[in-house]
Formats: sequence, C-alpha cells, structure tokens
Amino acid sequence: MYSVSKPRLPLLRIVEMNLGFLGLQFSFGLQQANMAPIYSYLGADVANIPLLQLAGPLTGLLIQPLIGAMSDRTASRWGRRTPYFVVGAVLCSIGLFFMPLSPTILAAVSMLWILDAGNNITMEPYRAYVSDRLSEDQRGFGFLSQSAFTGLGQMLAYLSPTFMVNALGFDINAVDSHNIPIITRAAFTIGAVLSITTILWSILRVPELPLTEAERARIKALKLTVGGTLMEIWNAILAMPVVMRKLALMSLFQWYAMFAYWNYVVYSISRSVYGETNAVSEGFRRAVLDNGQIGGFYNGVAFVAALAMVPLARRAGPALTHAVCLLAAGAGMFAIPHITDKAWLFVPAIGVGLGWASIMGNPYIILARSIPPERTGVYMGIFNMMIVIPMLLNAVTMPLYFNSLLGGDPRNALMLAGVLMAIAGICVLWLREPRRPESPATAAL
Repeated sequence: MYSVSKPRLPLLRIVEMNLGFLGLQFSFGLQQANMAPIYSYLGADVANIPLLQLAGPLTGLLIQPLIGAMSDRTASRWGRRTPYFVVGAVLCSIGLFFMPLSPTILAAVSMLWILDAGNNITMEPYRAYVSDRLSEDQRGFGFLSQSAFTGLGQMLAYLSPTFMVNALGFDINAVDSHNIPIITRAAFTIGAVLSITTILWSILRVPELPLTEAERARIKALKLTVGGTLMEIWNAILAMPVVMRKLALMSLFQWYAMFAYWNYVVYSISRSVYGETNAVSEGFRRAVLDNGQIGGFYNGVAFVAALAMVPLARRAGPALTHAVCLLAAGAGMFAIPHITDKAWLFVPAIGVGLGWASIMGNPYIILARSIPPERTGVYMGIFNMMIVIPMLLNAVTMPLYFNSLLGGDPRNALMLAGVLMAIAGICVLWLREPRRPESPATAAL
C-alpha cells in the first residue's frame, strides 16, 4: 500500500469515504453544545465544569496513541482500520443514547467516558485511513473534506434543538424530572443513529486497500503485545520530526483556548445577553438555544471555508493559512463577551468558524507531509496527545483561578481564550514549512 502507487479516487468517492466524520462530529457537536449545560441542570458548580469534562481529553490521551499504533500493526480480514471504526461507532452510539437519561452528575460523567472512548477509538484510525487510501496529491482534499464534514456535522448538532423548537413545535421549557430538556434527549437520539450509519456507509462504499505482501511481512515481524505497542509509541516520540515538535507549541495554546470556549460560551451569553446566572431558568435555556444557533452558524462557516481553503492552502501554504484563521478566531472569541444583543453574536462567530475549519484540516496536511507513512497511525495518535494535553491542563488549572483571577465570570474565560488563540496563530508562523512544487495532478483539483 505504501510501496506501490495508490489509485486516484474520484472526488465523490473521497467525499463518501469521509462521510463517517459527519456522524462522528455530530456527536462532538452535541457534547460541545450540551455537556456543560447538562452538568448544570444536574446541579454542578460552574467553576468545576472543566473537571467534569475530563473524559474527552483523558480518553484521547490514553486511547488514541494506543489505538493508532495498534491499527498500524493490524492485518485482519476486515482491514487495518475498519475494526476500530465499527467498535468505536457502537460505543459512541450507546453513550449518546443514554447520556440525556442521566439522573445524576456521576451517571452523566460515566456516559461521557463511554461516549468519548468510542469517539477516540474511531478518530485516529479514521485519519490514518485517509492517509493510507489517498495519494499524496489528493490528501489535501481528503483532510479538508473531513474538515468540511466536521463543520456540517457540528452545525447540524448545534442547530437541531432550535429546529425542534421553531419547526417541530417542541416546548423549550419541557424538561424531565432531572431538569434536562426533552429537546436535548431527542438530539442525542438522532446522534446515536448517525454515529453508526455514517461510519458503516464510508467503509462499505470505500473499503481499505489490501495490504501488500511486504506490508504483511513487516506487520508479522512486529511485536503485537501491549508492551511492544507502548514501545512503538515511545520510539516514535523519540524520533518525532522537527515540524511535528513545533506543532506541539501551537497546539498548547490552540486547544487550551478551544476547551475554555466550549466550556464557558453558554454561561457568557447567559450573562451578557440575558443577565442570567441561574442554570434552571428560562433565560439560561434560551442562552443554550442561542449558542446552538451561533455554533451552527460558525460550523456552517467552517463547512464552506474548509472547501475554499483547498486552493488557498495550496497556494499560500497550510501554515500561513492556519495562522491567519487562528488570529480571526481569537478576535471572535475576545469579542463575544462584550456583545449584549444576540443578533450581533453572529459577527464574531465568523472568525470562530474560520479558525475551526482550519484547525480540523490544515495541521493534518502539515503533519502528513512530515511523518513516515508506515507510522501514520501512531503519529496521528501522538498528535492527538498534543490536542488533549492542553485540554487536561485547562481542566486541572481553570478551577484553580476561575474564581480568583477571572472573578468567577465566564466572560473573562472567553476573553482569555481569544488571547491564547491569537498566540497560537503567531506560533504557527514559526513552522516555516517549505513550499512544495505543485504537480499537474494537484493543480487539477
């Protein structure tokens, strides 16, 4: 597979092979928009929200590098990556279905661990699958189409409660005995169905390429024990390319900022637009609905921008493109807490959408160019460690200074996120990634 030329795929097939990201990112969108409110409905303190969200970054830290390395060493009858797609999608669907039925904070945390375990089992093998399946000149479109489905999937997840209220007549104040809105339960059920069906569509329509005899021999010679897999991860870290090491600094600021934004944007809107701090009030529920509309909008921007970035990243380079988009996202995050009229919140959301589109595509283009193809899975998993470690730092440190340095005000947390995102954009410029000559095949895309 790596030693021979890979067949070029029609653009429609590349889109289909990434359809699973629609379901996967619908799940992530539901988490981003609803997990903090769900914890508040169940009685959680606002300062502790990051700690309750530990499941995502911690399972990512533990699972993705391990699963990435294991998928590099898998030679099953169903393929290298496919078994992980299916198992992860099933776990994700289970977590999504039972999450809004949680009667306590402990139950919600437990379901989040199952949900995030499923998401993380799927994520890195999926990214490696794109790198495996596509020739180098098609990978840019492959990863940016993943970014497009990220925007579309999360847009639909954010907007689904608003659609239920405005189009289907659901009552925004209809809640169960644990204060969780009925529209939240319906949205998570839709996500559970999408998670499994879109993944299955992708792998059935665009199956993995068969392994060559040389690849099978190489995999057979590797130690397939847990110890051997952990040693492979450690050796890969020691041999990490310089470009990847530089991406780590960018990721530190970028993902610390994104985690803060997701955790506190609803609380910021509730205060700035509705003057409300009570999580069981109608004003807070309207802030959750507003955040869904704004999140849907910025993910819609991300969906369009990701496709537009294909030629832009080719001409200007993915590093410079990413830097500009992160600066736009930082400006948007900083502006949101200062806006008191809901209608104007959509303006800074454009910047957040541009940043999100780039985050889910351009760093992976840079990464795929810098790593050895036979270790794609393990390096994609290690790169995810650079995503989740900043989130873990946020979860551990934010409760320590939220009430003191930030005055217990979530609006200050959003402004901090904006500053850190801008710093991440400046860090990208340090990469100085060399431009590659454009091939005729690439130019045709």
